[in-house]
Amino acid sequence: MPFTLEHATVAQLHTAMANSRLTSRRLTQAYLARITQYDQSTGLNAIVLTHPDALEQAARLDNGFSQGGCIGPLHGIPVILKDNCTTFDLPTSAGSDALRSFQTATDAFVVQRLRAAGAVIMAKANMAEWAFSPYETVSSRAGTTRNAYDLSRVPAGSSGGTAAAIAANFGVLGLGTDTGNSIRGPAAHLCLVGLRPSLGVCSRSGIIPLYRDYDTVGPLTRTVADTARLLAVIAAPDPDDPLTLIGDRPPNTTYLEALTPHGLRGARLGVLRVLSPIHAVDSEILALFERALYDLTANGATLIDPFTIPDFAQHRCIEWIDTLQQDLNAYLAAADNPPYHSLQAIYASGRYAPRIKQRLEQSLASTAGRQRSYPPGMGVHHHPQRRALHAAVTTAMDSAEVDALIYPSWNYPPRKIDDLHSPHGNNSPIIAPHTGQPAITVPMGFTPQGLPTGLQWLGRRCAEATLIRLAYAYEQATQHRMSYVGTQ
Repeated sequence: MPFTLEHATVAQLHTAMANSRLTSRRLTQAYLARITQYDQSTGLNAIVLTHPDALEQAARLDNGFSQGGCIGPLHGIPVILKDNCTTFDLPTSAGSDALRSFQTATDAFVVQRLRAAGAVIMAKANMAEWAFSPYETVSSRAGTTRNAYDLSRVPAGSSGGTAAAIAANFGVLGLGTDTGNSIRGPAAHLCLVGLRPSLGVCSRSGIIPLYRDYDTVGPLTRTVADTARLLAVIAAPDPDDPLTLIGDRPPNTTYLEALTPHGLRGARLGVLRVLSPIHAVDSEILALFERALYDLTANGATLIDPFTIPDFAQHRCIEWIDTLQQDLNAYLAAADNPPYHSLQAIYASGRYAPRIKQRLEQSLASTAGRQRSYPPGMGVHHHPQRRALHAAVTTAMDSAEVDALIYPSWNYPPRKIDDLHSPHGNNSPIIAPHTGQPAITVPMGFTPQGLPTGLQWLGRRCAEATLIRLAYAYEQATQHRMSYVGTQ
């Protein structure tokens, strides 16, 4: 049967290529045409720029395919990058007008992995400027990105451009970054799968930092299967990122092996209701969450409801460590000919959206980076409060013998554009960024107004395969995803 761009997965596309019904060039051309047709005309504004040589990349891959088959697991697949992932052949701005023309001589480590796997680097997506906002995706580089399912609403941030692009079917796979929320939040608002891997599973080399102690790269896709395929490519140790060299990591094949439709049978899941108390959750979100719990038990899971973490209120109150100035300055010092060499110089240039001026000033005033007693980016293993929270969470999980914890990704639907005051109920920053544990969000259904919602799963460190197994089984049983097609 013919595939459609709105539902195409990597496996389906590769089957079509193997059967001579599709080439990478035709596929890439179709996505580029869709970007041209819909991105600016609808006001979605997800894409910063498309690669001028995308069709040439695809044609070279097609030629290689005709001579010897797929060169890698992502052969010929168009990928959209968040605009803080550096590339040697495209500028990288981190959403800032100050870096509009900044281009490095080398790719980020994860981008090297994508190219080696045969991916087509097709476009870069808008992001919240400097990855500051979890709530909206607005930048001085490219303006405001909107929610593909309701253009009057936000896609969340800061990877909202990548998420909106994948939701609008502008590419097959997306790469985002997550400091506190920025993969899982947009995924939930856009009916996608978004995975924040354990800290250290994926390299951060070549990623423009926000707070390096929390930052990670991760997949944004339309299906759990494609998330597993993308993770299997980008998860690898990198000598330039020491965090990736610590501890044991399972073979990447375990991610694909976890794709079983019966993965919920015998699973034990902790319902972390402390994150979604009745008085602080939208009634429609709560109804969808209760339906999700019913679906989980109907497919073989046992729920520990409510799941409690002793002294959680005390452990969760961790102050975020603002190290942007030190981390960005270090990044710029090692970069190829950056237009500015410090956060102070960027601030003095005035080349940023006025709405982030105060946030820049706060980062310039912060001394947290200078006070670190451990190497930059290694806080998950050294910061005492973060270690205490991780111990509390995992001890409770072990005691109850649960495979994962579950809760709504957001307790409220997507806000309206420019609304920064209505309740949001963002649950993503509370545990995983501090503890270094992996978390995945999958579609949980739509509100009566047609707004997407997300169910989030938190696992043990380096237990991405377990999360993929559980999330895949839930996804296959519920089939909540509905495609955005065309304009709103």
